[in-house]
Amino acid sequence: MSQTKLSVNINKIATLRNSRGGNNPSVVEAAVKTQEFGADGITIHPRPDERHIRYEDVYELKSVVNTEYNIEGYPNETFIQIVLEVKPTQVTLVPDPPGVLTSNAGWNTIEHGDFLKEVIARFKKAGIRTSIFIETDEKMIRAAKDVGADRIELYTESYAVGFPKDRESAIAPFRKAANVANEIGLGINAGHDLNLENLPYFKQNISCLLEVSIGHALISDALYLGMSNAVKMYKNALS
Repeated sequence: MSQTKLSVNINKIATLRNSRGGNNPSVVEAAVKTQEFGADGITIHPRPDERHIRYEDVYELKSVVNTEYNIEGYPNETFIQIVLEVKPTQVTLVPDPPGVLTSNAGWNTIEHGDFLKEVIARFKKAGIRTSIFIETDEKMIRAAKDVGADRIELYTESYAVGFPKDRESAIAPFRKAANVANEIGLGINAGHDLNLENLPYFKQNISCLLEVSIGHALISDALYLGMSNAVKMYKNALS
């Protein structure tokens, strides 16, 4: 079974900081410590209203992320320019409309194919790996390959919701989606509502899972367990 990297989304650290003002807790320090504790990458998702990650954070984090730096977001021109300037390891394109609370759908890679192809070409020219946030529809996965993506990030909310009731039914569409992606040469990432309970089964059933991006559950667990323990437990869940 292939090794799966753990990228920790630190948006919630920024949310806590912003609720009080100032710079405590520091997202930069959080990134440094999280990597020291064993994380394989840092994920952020700056939004236009800067309600958690601020645009200045994107630049400041560049100098301290020595693992993999993954920037998620909707590719408006501001986002595109920031990513091209920072040059992270990976950019993950998410179809978030302005003001959405959290990512809640994958791309329609057929309807938005021309747009995505143009955007991805700009990132790939700069040497930035590209991933598309997507659901398990086979047509959408094949179209993601057509627009030039290197990877897809499977949107796992439906798996997380269905897991407590019937884990096999919950994982089935994701297993099928992974088989399609592997067949056509797309790398596979995953994220959204993965936690210590449902992550091991997901890992066991998804062939060639390269990376999971986890924020809310891991940061919540860290409140009780400590960040060092939380990172180690999520890494163990991927073993």
